[in-house]
Amino acid sequence: MPISTPFHDRTSKLCASYKWTDWAGYYAVGSYNLPNDSEYYAIRHAAGLIDITPLFKYRITGTDAAAFLSRIMAKDIKTINIGQAAYCCWCNDYGKIIDDGTVFRLDEDRFRVHTAEPMLAWFEQFKRGFNITIEDITQTIAAVAIQGPTSRDILKQLTDMDMDSLAYYRVAAGKLDGLDAHISRCGYTGDLGYEIWVENAAALPLWDALMSAGKPYLLQPAGLDVLDITRIEAGLILNGVEFHNAEHCLIESQKSTPLELDLGWTVDLEREPFSGQRALKAEQTNGSQYALVGLELDWNEQEALYAKHGLPVQVSTAAWRSAVPVYDREGSRRIGKATSGTWSPIIKKNLALASVEDEYAQPGTKLKIEYTVEYQRETVAAVVTPMPFYNPEHKRT
Repeated sequence: MPISTPFHDRTSKLCASYKWTDWAGYYAVGSYNLPNDSEYYAIRHAAGLIDITPLFKYRITGTDAAAFLSRIMAKDIKTINIGQAAYCCWCNDYGKIIDDGTVFRLDEDRFRVHTAEPMLAWFEQFKRGFNITIEDITQTIAAVAIQGPTSRDILKQLTDMDMDSLAYYRVAAGKLDGLDAHISRCGYTGDLGYEIWVENAAALPLWDALMSAGKPYLLQPAGLDVLDITRIEAGLILNGVEFHNAEHCLIESQKSTPLELDLGWTVDLEREPFSGQRALKAEQTNGSQYALVGLELDWNEQEALYAKHGLPVQVSTAAWRSAVPVYDREGSRRIGKATSGTWSPIIKKNLALASVEDEYAQPGTKLKIEYTVEYQRETVAAVVTPMPFYNPEHKRT
């Protein structure tokens, strides 16, 4: 049975839909209201507040902390500066991805790692020979993400920290309405946004302070359903959807490499040995079998399929995560799969993330994707499109 996050006393009273989901063993709000349009537009035009406490959190300290993390991760963590956050992934010895997450360098010998899956056992098996301590702090740290164009202005009401100088993917410690907090300029929505990390005892005062300061800026609590839409618009992958932990896969075709997931920019190959290095070097030389791409579905063909049944086009208010086949331009051969997709309210198109054979990954390539109307499986045209689909200038400025 799931347990409550430290914010549950507030989120439960606001969840009018009673739509809950299990996130890593915690109760998490899927949607506060039905429909959830206001939550989506809050993130895209104002600000949304999302409880992200269920992320797994680990503190790694010691004189060898940077060397240890560099040994197990594809990115050279030693190059991360104090106060910097980095998106990283880590692999098994065959270059197959285990998980992804963020790493904060809080001091010379003090790091925090945030993961989608429990990783303590995986980390522990590599610690021999390193002067480090690994602590699981998942249940002692509460966290929220405040995401959207007005998020910075809201935080300015609560802190004397210089929010204008906190650059993209940086983290700083300070006071937020008198509460000790770490604030990272990160997020999973592809918009301007921040994550706030506090001790559990500060969770409710933090929530109240944010909601009060955010009222003039149209801040709303937002659930995981709209987070799924925004992360697809941002072209961001999800463990268990776009890829699977290689340790959980039964067959090789279920596994992926960082290069196949368009994460080559997170891999530093030319350095001292790390897990999966040899296999990833070989893949870089020989080429990847698959590539992650974005797809835009043809609206006219969708209309035509519904018209065959005397129906108007139907678009869902939620993202989908059940993989469907993707075919070549003629629809004669399956060349991959679309792993998740959504109707984008701001772009006004049906979008999908897909894994396709590398030769079909060039932007502008025309493909076919399976599309079901009235229980009949058909195909509609889709074009490979550069990602992110949505990338506002204010996200980084």
